[in-house]
Amino acid sequence: MSRQSAPIPAFHRLHRPGEPFILPCAWDVASARLFTEAGHPAVGTTSLGVAAGIGAADEDRETLTAMAALITNMRRALPEGLLTCDFEDGYSDDPKGVVDILRRSFPSLPAPAGEHRASAEGVLAVDGINIEDSARGRLLPAVALAGKVNAIKDEFPDLFVNARIDTYWTGQDNLGDTLDRMRRYVDSGADGIFVPGGLELNVISGIVDVCPLPVNVLASPRFSLEQLAEAGVARISTGSLLYRTAVSMALQSLEGLASGRPVQTANVLSYFTVSDVDS
Repeated sequence: MSRQSAPIPAFHRLHRPGEPFILPCAWDVASARLFTEAGHPAVGTTSLGVAAGIGAADEDRETLTAMAALITNMRRALPEGLLTCDFEDGYSDDPKGVVDILRRSFPSLPAPAGEHRASAEGVLAVDGINIEDSARGRLLPAVALAGKVNAIKDEFPDLFVNARIDTYWTGQDNLGDTLDRMRRYVDSGADGIFVPGGLELNVISGIVDVCPLPVNVLASPRFSLEQLAEAGVARISTGSLLYRTAVSMALQSLEGLASGRPVQTANVLSYFTVSDVDS
């Protein structure tokens, strides 16, 4: 079967401009299972949550082992689930090195019954990855990520590669540079474009208007799902938001308890609910 006539993988099909799906990002198996049970069609990971879990700095290439272990455990718990991974900058400067790391970290799995895959070697334990054009908080030349995207798609054609453009994330709010990088990553074979940061709605619309690929943005306190849908967004990622929310609520609960108030449990999942999820 040719690539042209091969069925589109399920994770790719979720990306419909103007009909965005929400991608909750997990930090452990329990959160991944709970997000799936809540009805979300796919689950991602948060590199901040994983880094915090091992006492490492985010986006500093220290999370690879922990991220790979998390994906392995998530796949075991959700064998039919659609999973995507925050792959930071690919954990290497060398495109071939990035491909080798992907292959070692997320070993091949059999294709689901009835689903075509390009080759046995082109199957990974994840359905997609984010890979970014910054490292350690510094924006890198676009050619670096373009080379990595090209190498990944050559080796894993069915993997959804979400090219993350970190212009706005690193404080370089330059729409022209963002669009130049977008075009380069499109030409390199990316499947989606992710532009995190505090973008205005007109900037998001401007990116969507010229991008031939599905556009992904972060969930925002300023814009509703309906507004982002009208802007043409295809995917809304929670990033580290849910992890930070969980930690924030834990601190609030602890503060209340320490101040002498009765602990509040009205909106807290029961012990047995979480225990059953992990079993």
